[in-house]
Amino acid sequence: MTEHMQVFKATETYVKLTGRTHYSNDVLWLALSGSGIEFSFYGTKAEITLKADNIALTGNNLARIGICVNGVRVIDDQLDTLLRTYTIFESETEQEVRVKVTKLSEAAMSTAGIQEIAVHAADGIKPAPAKVHKIEFIGDSITCGYGVDDEDGLHSFSTATEDVTKSYAYLTARHLDADYSMVSYSGYGIITGYTETDQRLLTHLLPDYYEQVGKSEGKFDAVLLPQDIRWDFNRFVPDLIVINLGTNDDSYTRDDTGKQTEYAREYAEFLKMVRRNNPRTPILCTLGIMGDRLYPYVEQAVKGYSQETGDSNISAMKFDVQKAADGYASDSHPSQATHSKAARKLTAHIKGLMEW
Repeated sequence: MTEHMQVFKATETYVKLTGRTHYSNDVLWLALSGSGIEFSFYGTKAEITLKADNIALTGNNLARIGICVNGVRVIDDQLDTLLRTYTIFESETEQEVRVKVTKLSEAAMSTAGIQEIAVHAADGIKPAPAKVHKIEFIGDSITCGYGVDDEDGLHSFSTATEDVTKSYAYLTARHLDADYSMVSYSGYGIITGYTETDQRLLTHLLPDYYEQVGKSEGKFDAVLLPQDIRWDFNRFVPDLIVINLGTNDDSYTRDDTGKQTEYAREYAEFLKMVRRNNPRTPILCTLGIMGDRLYPYVEQAVKGYSQETGDSNISAMKFDVQKAADGYASDSHPSQATHSKAARKLTAHIKGLMEW
């Protein structure tokens, strides 16, 4: 059968691109959580060859990839070799097959490339259709689905237990039948990353990387850092942008009004950056799943930004704080039950806000 396989590259001619991706040397690279491809074919066999970055040689924080066929995850693996080919579908009879490849783990730790797709199908492969709506989610570990597959709140981080498809953001997009793009990094904030001292962590500021393809320790093709590539905002123009940032800032601001006010001020500056790149998109600012102490300052940022710029195409929504009864994932992060509840709340809010 193999001699009749047609080979395709993961370009927009053949696949729908999801999230921020970068095509280099005939390989489509994925960094951010949830990035990937979707396509369909009518045939009897399909194989996908994935390429790993230099992190695959270290054995730590390997990229986790999920491949779904007709809605069922058939591959869930971490890339520990530089090239790997997966047979994802094989049948005696021709069938209509839908394939979705998703990077389940986050950008900061590692990246992954889609080298080629081979199918036994007379008409080759075609991109999945675009959905009616598009949403961009900007967030931190909560948006990444940090630790959601390890429901022991005392365990620490691993890419092996991170699955963006179980996060409130992914679930919300699914509830709304929307295409999505995630820009999310664990431990990142507006004025500081997560800190257990009183010192700000200035290496983990999301605004520093919002305009890039991504930020990672892993290099595309072992040479190209995603943070060195500027993102083209024309490639994905969202109908709505949801921001969920402040949980990590709260580790530093705590109950210090001066620090909290600085957060609000810098948040308003970040909103200007988001608006500059997305001139007409409504923005929804959220916070609260892992604590809502900073939420009044999110509201302050939104109000201050609107007053200063005259831009009223922006609003805020408070999430419910997670409950112990719903369990915890690694490092006391939200459990699947909490993510599901948050997704329901956000979905209902967006339906009202956007009249979807």
